[in-house]
This record gives sequence, C-alpha cells and structure tokens, in this order.
Amino acid sequence: MVQIGEPRHSRIRLTPGFTSRVNLATDLLVVMGATFAAHAWVWGLPLGSAKTTLFWTGMALVSAWVMTAAALRHYAAFAFERSLLDDVAMISTQVAAMITVLALLQLFAGPNAPLPPIPVFLVMVWVPAVLLRLVLFRAVAGREEPVEEVLLVGIGPIARLTAQDMRQRGRRLVIGHLRLPDENGKETAVLQRSYAADGAECRVLGPADSLEDVLRTQPIDEVYLAANSRKNGDEMQEAIRTCEKYGIPFALPAYAFRLERAQVVDARAIPDGYLHYQSTRLRPSQMAMKRLFDIVASAIALWILMPLFLVVTAAIKLTSRGPVFFRQVRVGMHGRTFNMLKFRSMVADAERLKARLAELNEQSGPVFKMRRDPRVTTVGRFIRKYSIDELPQLINVLRGDMSVVGPRPPVPDEVLKYEPWQRRRLSVRPGLTCIWQVSGRNQISFEQWMYLDMQYIDHWSLARDFHLIFRTVPVVISGRGAS
Repeated sequence: MVQIGEPRHSRIRLTPGFTSRVNLATDLLVVMGATFAAHAWVWGLPLGSAKTTLFWTGMALVSAWVMTAAALRHYAAFAFERSLLDDVAMISTQVAAMITVLALLQLFAGPNAPLPPIPVFLVMVWVPAVLLRLVLFRAVAGREEPVEEVLLVGIGPIARLTAQDMRQRGRRLVIGHLRLPDENGKETAVLQRSYAADGAECRVLGPADSLEDVLRTQPIDEVYLAANSRKNGDEMQEAIRTCEKYGIPFALPAYAFRLERAQVVDARAIPDGYLHYQSTRLRPSQMAMKRLFDIVASAIALWILMPLFLVVTAAIKLTSRGPVFFRQVRVGMHGRTFNMLKFRSMVADAERLKARLAELNEQSGPVFKMRRDPRVTTVGRFIRKYSIDELPQLINVLRGDMSVVGPRPPVPDEVLKYEPWQRRRLSVRPGLTCIWQVSGRNQISFEQWMYLDMQYIDHWSLARDFHLIFRTVPVVISGRGAS
C-alpha cells in the first residue's frame, strides 16, 4: 500500500461547525455593510437622517438572508462538500430573496425613501459573498473534523495505513474496522496503538462476515476493502457482493505491492491508493446537470407557488388544530436520515393513531396505506389527492436532501423490514417523483414498487428524468392513484 499526499500532522484541526459560524457572521456583516455602502455610493456621504432607515432596512435584509440560508442549509456541516456550482446557486437564491424584500420596501416606501439602490446593492453583496465562500471558507473547511463516514474491512498493515492516511487528509471519518479471519489479537493491538498515536478512537465492530449487519444499522458512505487480495480473496469477494446488493460504494487497493520509490504517473486517478466502484451508473456531467436542474427548478417553483402556499397555510390553520407543516424523519441516500417537509394533511396526533389502524393497512409490504384513512382532515383529503401536500419538499430538494426525480424516501421503520435487495433503492438520492408515481401509485403492490425503483436506478439517464417529470404532471392534475 502506498500513501499519496503530504502528511498533515502539523495542520491545525478545527471543530465541526467553526467555519460555518464564521462564514455566517461574515456574510451578515457584508449584507449590513452593503446596505449602507450602496446608498452612500449613489447619494454620497454623510448619511444624515437616512441612518435609522438604512439600519432597519439592513435588519430586514439580514432576516431574509438568515431565513433563506436556514431553509437551504447553506451553513450546515456538510454544506462545504457541495460543488462550486451548488454554492454559487445557493448564494444567488439567498440574494434573490433579499432583492425581493428590498423591492417590496421600495414599493411601499415610495421612490424618495432613503433605501439602497437594487443594482448597486446586488453587486456589493453577491460578489463578496461568492468570493469569500469559494476562495476562503471552502479552503478553511478542509481543516475541520471529517464529514463523510467510511468503514474499513481489515485491521492489518493495509488497513492501518489507510486509516492513518484518512486521519491525515481529513474530511472522512473511519467509523470502525471489521476483522478478517486471519487477523488476530496482535493485529488488533497494533491497530489500537496506531490510532492512539494520533489521539483517535479505534473501533473494531466485529468479524468481516458481519458487514451486512453493519450496513443495515449504520449510514455508510463507502466501504474500503483494506486487505491483501491474494490472502483474503474469498472474504473480499463476499464483501463486494454485499456492497453491490446494498448499493454501497466500495474501494479496492490499487496496488498489490508496497512501493518504496516508484510513484504513480497520474496521482489524480487514485489519490488515496484505491480504485473506487459504485453500483449506479457513472455519468458525472449528467449528474451535475441533474443537480443544477434541481436547484433552479425548485427555486423557481417555490417562487411561483408562494401564493398557493399562503392559501394552503390559511386553510390548514382555519380548519384544524396543529402546525401547518409536518416534519417526518425519512431515510435518504446511503441510509442517512433527514427531516422531510409536508403540509399537514392529518390530525395532529396522526402518528400515535397509526398503531391502532395497522390491521387495516391496504398496502402489501412494510408500507402503511389506507384509501379512507380516518386521520386525514377535510383540507388534507383535497391536498393529498392533488399532491399539494408534497410541495414543501421543494425545500428539501434545494437543501440537497432530495431530488426532483428519484425513489420516494421511506421512513426508518419501513427500511428495517426491507429485504437486502430492496435496500439498494437507498443508493441514490430520493425524489419527489419516480416510476411508481406514474404507474398507479397506491394501486400497485409494494414488491412491484421496489422493482420499479430498481429499474429506475439501473437505467438512469437525464432524459429519463425529464420523461418522468412530463408523465407526472397529468397524474398529479387528475389525482389518479392517490389516497
């Protein structure tokens, strides 16, 4: 096994969230400063009596920025793992929200109000916010504690070098090791000393044949098979089968020998000394376009649908007690959970009442569906029929929890009842619509639903996504298959 890259023992490690907090504070200063500077740029100094108006205007714009950033999770711990394009899009969306607030203030205050001119304010906020994020804070975030979680199969020399390399590089956290049959207590002791030298915790989760149990119970971003293929070929082959069955990316050592002087010709191809594999189709350009479409489409849709949101909010509050939005824990890509948003269409204690109705379930498999669910409110029945209750998930799409097209995100209890082959539907980002939505929805069996999701994953393309979107529109308008 060869290590590529310079050691980072001397680097200062930052606590998770430090960069986000500093980034947020800096952005708020930029917004407030741009409010005053844009006015001074046009009208000159001193500001005089305009100071008070500009201060409260700045506070309103700061509030708009913070609320939009919270919805998009722009300052979340994982946000710095997003692409450059994602960051620019997020900042542009937040600036657009502030411009909307500023335009409304100018409309109600009149043309003579001492407010910052929109074009100048736009430039003074967008340019520094983008540059600070891309040039400074993304680089600083690399010094924070890891975000991605990986599992290493093996505790021998290759596994130790791999774990050490990850601790030095950062951004990836080894949650534990699985022990191969020929690895004994001596190997475990050496591994523990290796971790202790870096002040890290060493966790041996069990034998290699417990890989399936670990993947069932913990969110894993990637599995590293850190072993010698000549000695542990059978065990590595079985681990590969398990990863393929669950749709979990895995990595194999790129070198069968340890190298002293020789270096790989192109280190970018195998930066960590491993060849990486995944069970979904590798179409990087199309995936980038898919994410761009998700951001643009969800942002525009939320803007256009704002009047409908207000109407639905009023209808829910006037007809039943409880919150407007229903937040439910769902399972996303690779088993990582997130809070999915919906307009509340049921009574406030619907989750408690679900257990009493379990025997009336009309759907096969672990999913609960009832055509005449007594928990559904009058308004809820209408918004469920036309999928209006699902519209707040556009915020989940903007955040990156979901995509416009992809398998529907399940609840954790359902996932625990999945058969191994069904868990592969968690290998891609969940979505608002997929083949199931345009093939009968609640009128098809659970097993057919799972097969349709596998069909989507195995034959994915951007063109197929657009085809499914166009097929979804008439289904939603007609309310066909909904309950």
